[in-house]
Amino acid sequence: MKYNQMSRLNCGANIPIMGFGTYSSENVREETKQAVKTALKMGYKHFDTARIYGSEASVGEALTEAIFVDQSVERQDIFVTSKLWGSDHHHPVSALNQTLLNMGLEYVDMYLVHWPVKLKPWATYPVPNEQDFERVLDLETTWAGMEKCLDMGLCRAIGVSNFSTIKIQRLLNFASVPPALNQVEMHPMWRQSKLREFCRDHNIHVSAYSPLGGPGNSWGSTAVVDDPIIQSIALKHKATPAQVALSWGLSKGGSVIVKSFNKHRMKENMRALDLRLDDRDLLDIERMEERKIMRGEFLVNETTSPYKTIQDLWDDEIS
Repeated sequence: MKYNQMSRLNCGANIPIMGFGTYSSENVREETKQAVKTALKMGYKHFDTARIYGSEASVGEALTEAIFVDQSVERQDIFVTSKLWGSDHHHPVSALNQTLLNMGLEYVDMYLVHWPVKLKPWATYPVPNEQDFERVLDLETTWAGMEKCLDMGLCRAIGVSNFSTIKIQRLLNFASVPPALNQVEMHPMWRQSKLREFCRDHNIHVSAYSPLGGPGNSWGSTAVVDDPIIQSIALKHKATPAQVALSWGLSKGGSVIVKSFNKHRMKENMRALDLRLDDRDLLDIERMEERKIMRGEFLVNETTSPYKTIQDLWDDEIS
């Protein structure tokens, strides 16, 4: 049985559960543009970008050409996510207007607070240095700016990224509009169980980035797709390890953001929508962590994200 390809958010909007990520350390503009155009032809409808990725212009060019020149897709059928960078917390409206200018769009479907940290104005690079961080984040003021973006029609929904349960609870204490989504790193070796339960209780959609453990990124690894349990389940279903990992993420009721510009892998990732894991598969995956702990091995989540230590400085827990 296939997955329903759309999920309803608490704001009433529908989000495609298979997202196409556009972060690339090389950030070759034409390569990104062509990858998005290819993804559109394969059926991808959800495109994830951010100011700090440097891919907004490439994504925008590909989408506007498809919508207005080729007329192969309509704007209302596409879901675009972008993010507020830490150096722009003082004025989300201006930051989002710049994003829309970069992309040539009138609105984005989802606008996220990229990280629960505030950076100095000059810190416009992906991995900030320690001196680039402000000690205090006035999240209430930032969220008021996000809500203003929504009121002005610059976006259709607002949310957060890399927020723990404590950070979200603090936000809910004063937010007039609750976040529709929390985008976090999540995969079979970093399952975010506590965070997923909290978000489910508060009707907040969880979207997983690096759902394969980030292979190809400087901080990622192939540990997820190389795991014997994942490979055994893949063999059982005549699927690939990547499809198993993605299907596990989808089974948790959220969405996944896949990132590959390789045509073969792009097709392979889309086919994960056709794979349903059974109860035994899910139980085996749940037991992966305890088996590794018994063997004294470290999990991927202890080394993957380049912000892991940075986030801990501003947070009270790891969810």
